[in-house]
Amino acid sequence: MADIVDIAVNADGFKTLVTAVHVANLVETLKSPGPFTVFAPNDDAFAKLPPGTIQTLVQNAPQLARILTFHVVPGKWMKADLEQVDSVISFEGSPIRIDTSDGFEVKNATVLAADIEADNGVIHVLDRVILMG
Repeated sequence: MADIVDIAVNADGFKTLVTAVHVANLVETLKSPGPFTVFAPNDDAFAKLPPGTIQTLVQNAPQLARILTFHVVPGKWMKADLEQVDSVISFEGSPIRIDTSDGFEVKNATVLAADIEADNGVIHVLDRVILMG
């Protein structure tokens, strides 16, 4: 089975995320055994950010890394597991609100595809980039 990075690289719709993970030097981390749960914004999600945001973040790798690690949670959290909690703590250290009462939402984002299993965890595809705070 492919790892989280390989799945993102080989799937359509994650070009921006893959580039951001490379710029933030997180490839080796996300290729390690984990397990990890990744709330992965697709390219359309990144396109919803204000103009110039992505370019600014690419030029500020530490801030980009902080935002990306907010999208990663230690452990393998399948949708069924997330239905049992109202939040999880990201690698960045901040809580991420989970709401499965009417659909499947992670903070202010809707999960478009859940439970994409990887060798080292699971991916849930988001329609928005989530931010701390």
